[in-house]
Amino acid sequence: MQRTFCASPFSLPRVARAPVSKPPHSHKFSTATKTFAASPSRNKVATSAFALAFTVGVAAYFFLPDQSRAAPTSTNKHLSPAHFTQATVIASEPSGPNTKLITVAIPKHLIPPSHDPATCGFSPIWSVCIKDDDIQVERAYTPLHGMNDDGQMQLWIKRYPNGEVGRWLHSKQVGEQIELRGPLMTWMWRDNNWDEVIMISGGTGITPFYQLLHDLKTGSIVSSNTRFTLLHSARTPEELPPPSILWPITNLANENPGKFQFYPFVDTQDGTVPPISLSNIRVGRIGEAAIRQCLGLAPTVVPWWKKFFIAKTSPADVSQRKVLILVCGPDPMINAIAGPFGRNFSQGPVAGILGSLGFSSNQVRKL
Repeated sequence: MQRTFCASPFSLPRVARAPVSKPPHSHKFSTATKTFAASPSRNKVATSAFALAFTVGVAAYFFLPDQSRAAPTSTNKHLSPAHFTQATVIASEPSGPNTKLITVAIPKHLIPPSHDPATCGFSPIWSVCIKDDDIQVERAYTPLHGMNDDGQMQLWIKRYPNGEVGRWLHSKQVGEQIELRGPLMTWMWRDNNWDEVIMISGGTGITPFYQLLHDLKTGSIVSSNTRFTLLHSARTPEELPPPSILWPITNLANENPGKFQFYPFVDTQDGTVPPISLSNIRVGRIGEAAIRQCLGLAPTVVPWWKKFFIAKTSPADVSQRKVLILVCGPDPMINAIAGPFGRNFSQGPVAGILGSLGFSSNQVRKL
């Protein structure tokens, strides 16, 4: 029996005393009882100590900064995705409801030597990760014009109620320091790989497409064989992008009607005024009809009585076309148009409107 084994002579104090005449069975039972009674107490203490140590360890892991689990900060190395670089806020301007145009600059001597898009990762579309020092959280933002020769990058940032980094950046004043790392490639543009590129964005999700169009405007959009279309959505007219974003986009569309088209959407006309005068604002969310129009597909007009017998619109024949659709915006919009992201922000299957139109995963990219 285990209890009899635990009640060994080694568990008793080694004190010399006169022999006591007790039945052997009684001695074993009595000693075993003491030993058995003490075991739960010791186990309870050990369990409590282990639980306390485990709790403290978990809390330290998640709430205390750990350099081994985050990119380090460097003050003398060139800008790189591998470490954070200090940057200075040099401008912070309100640009609409809950949005700001924030310009940051890294020291000129920390700009990568060649600053060549082909070799340094500055080819569109790229972003930088900015770290909130207060809670050690980072988020990616897309510089609108890339980075100039003075190390300056302009960002269009919205403050969300639950967006920690956005709220933190909105609180920064001119002259204050932040930390960022990059460039981080979001998606690599390759000219003439596609006949058509349709960009669908919502809110500040327009920034990756603006960076791409800005790069093409100064380069190859006229000579490119690709036609571009941008569908952009905002909740109200006043929440459309600021003039510094809208003017270049509308001018590009007016100057190159055969190469680029721009269609702004608003969920509702609430009486507010857009940042610039736009004659082609459409009311309603970006849906199947708008996407079909961009693709040159016939609209699906179904008589009301046939809707009771038709379960689903037949997929369009788009699988053989060299069409790429890029989608960037709030999660509900991405889910409705292209289907949700997969695990760990993988692309996941194409669903939503684009899935019903027959697009494959190599024709759709969620940003």
